[in-house]
Amino acid sequence: MRCAYCAASGTPLNIDHIHPRSRGGTDRISNLTLACVPCNEAKSNRPIKEFLAGKPKLLATVLAQANAPLRGAAAVQSTRWALWRELDARLPKHVASGGRTKWNRTRNRLPKTHAFDALAVGKLDAITETVSAVLVARCTGRGTHTRTRTDKHGFPRLRLPRQKRYFAYATGDLVTAVVPTGKKQGTHTGRVAVRATGSFNITTAHGIVQGISHRHVRLLQRADGYAYTFKQESCRPYAVASPEGGISTAVT
Repeated sequence: MRCAYCAASGTPLNIDHIHPRSRGGTDRISNLTLACVPCNEAKSNRPIKEFLAGKPKLLATVLAQANAPLRGAAAVQSTRWALWRELDARLPKHVASGGRTKWNRTRNRLPKTHAFDALAVGKLDAITETVSAVLVARCTGRGTHTRTRTDKHGFPRLRLPRQKRYFAYATGDLVTAVVPTGKKQGTHTGRVAVRATGSFNITTAHGIVQGISHRHVRLLQRADGYAYTFKQESCRPYAVASPEGGISTAVT
């Protein structure tokens, strides 16, 4: 996300009223935008046309975004409640909000993370155990249809083969290689980059090991377009009683 006025990213952003509330502006979503702290303070309660008087193109962009129709949001909102009514007629369930999740997480003294938010969702008594590590899946794709590599000027410098699999392995496969002797002696586990020569590179948690013979490689998992890593979650579990009913428990 970026500041609507200066396009700054990687900085704290505030919700800014395009038409200031002190001048009659409302809290409707069409009157709200994101602004970094310096821009928000510089704008203060000035009208948007006055604040962006010297930037007519940016002014037009901000006003256009404010006037954009909200048909998509309305459709999602309607579909959400229609889905809830259908499920409510068939299955026992509870509905909860993001505020309830935050309340559950706060009273159990858990930090704000995706994993702990998922653990604190809904109606529960206490969180008695927490995870120590979570599996993170990152989309890496399945390669490219491009048959050439280009230099910095855009001219072809390398033609890629149409064949993607060599010696029964494809780039991206998760493999382990046990090298008995030599400079690369040891066990190397990671994603493989195949070569027609049979000399593979393996990207491990400690770096890239080059020149591993295909004879030492064993397949663990075929490439599926995702990269999997484990992220440590450090937190002490707290058991806090509640009259609501239910216990949320997660183990590693």
